[in-house]
Amino acid sequence: MNSRALWLLGAGLIALAGAVFAAETQGLAEANSAGTNPNPVRLMRPPVARLSAMALLGKEIFYDASLSSSGSLSCASCHSPDHAYGPPNDGPVMLGGANLSRQGARAVPSLTYLDRQPNFSIGPDKGDDDNIIDLAQMAALGQQAARTTKTAGGTGASANIVPQGGLFWDGRADTLQDQALFPLLDPNEMDGGSAAIVADKLRRAPYVNRFVELFGAGVLKNQGLLIAEAMFAVARYQVEEPSFHPYTSKYDYWLEGKARLSESELHGLQLFNDPGKANCAGCHTSAPTRDGLPPLFTDHQYEALGAPRNASLVANRDPNYFDLGVCGPQRTDVAEQTQYCGMFLTPTLRNTATRHSFFHNGVFSTLEQVMDFYNFRDTNPEKVFRRAADGSVQKYDDLPEKYHANVDITDPPFDRRPGDKPAMTDQEEADIIAFLKTLTDGYKVEN
Repeated sequence: MNSRALWLLGAGLIALAGAVFAAETQGLAEANSAGTNPNPVRLMRPPVARLSAMALLGKEIFYDASLSSSGSLSCASCHSPDHAYGPPNDGPVMLGGANLSRQGARAVPSLTYLDRQPNFSIGPDKGDDDNIIDLAQMAALGQQAARTTKTAGGTGASANIVPQGGLFWDGRADTLQDQALFPLLDPNEMDGGSAAIVADKLRRAPYVNRFVELFGAGVLKNQGLLIAEAMFAVARYQVEEPSFHPYTSKYDYWLEGKARLSESELHGLQLFNDPGKANCAGCHTSAPTRDGLPPLFTDHQYEALGAPRNASLVANRDPNYFDLGVCGPQRTDVAEQTQYCGMFLTPTLRNTATRHSFFHNGVFSTLEQVMDFYNFRDTNPEKVFRRAADGSVQKYDDLPEKYHANVDITDPPFDRRPGDKPAMTDQEEADIIAFLKTLTDGYKVEN
């Protein structure tokens, strides 16, 4: 890493959480050459306490496979605690239904770090709100300071009016309670059948006495209330259980000055933040908040990236089927806002290196493929998209042509054209991946 890159990296990192840059370039280079954060910050993690009675009930429900039609699928089956509460399989989606043979519609997202997710809304881009360090400091981090180029697409929508927040890839649920109910009833997932069937199973569950202790015997007679309280208990489990938001990655400890990054990881961080390179931090915010909350590596907003169509999905065998994200088919209330068709929620990148399916349709199975997509989508699309029978490259083939204008072609590295030099070299891609691996929880700090 040259001295200029070291200075850029160090200047941005010292800006974290409002710190003041006071080191000379040479001294900063010496600090970074050792892989340490030259100005560590104090991160505020959620307090660890014993689970409440409500959360303990939620834990039992979370691991209860009997609620599914197959009797073999629980919440934890698709959101495995051994895989950062993400999918444990290597395929693009999980299988569910009565015989565990039906494909889910989308890649299973992780359930980690959802406790800070805002409700879904469409409105002015709040950026990172007042919580995040100021714009000058964001610029020092190599991120897009004002992000004024981010729009709702090419359909004439007002700048900075964007969908944001919510749960699932399309934001159709606002609460963890609602989020827990969808897969329970989805015929492609747990396939619980009707509310009546689910309620009857809850009444016969080995933990039924917990309902009575918490809510009184009357709750068992009220089907809607019983299911609502069960889902609320699952939500409390996700909020209270520390493993859903541990903030124990190497990067967290590096921010605190307790771990050292390798030269490749440090360079990857600089590239991650650099708007002239990967520009990942333009959407995957890497800075702590003003009050010391660890970065979530998402701005909670939605983007139309134009990912390739995944031919391995059963639904995609129908050439007229398209997953339009915010516009449907799983949610319908925003369908008329066609400037948002093709937009999906920006996920956290925490624990992303543990995954085997990326993007909403699971079209990519490795981080290398993901980085190639960002690097070559616009300069060398033939490396990313399939070809038609006539040899032409089918760019944005998973989105109807009338919505192609919604795809982001403004934010770097998507501001390039065919024949331009790609934003990153092979080594730079490798360094970014090395940095992404520092976002995996469970890092052991050396004493």
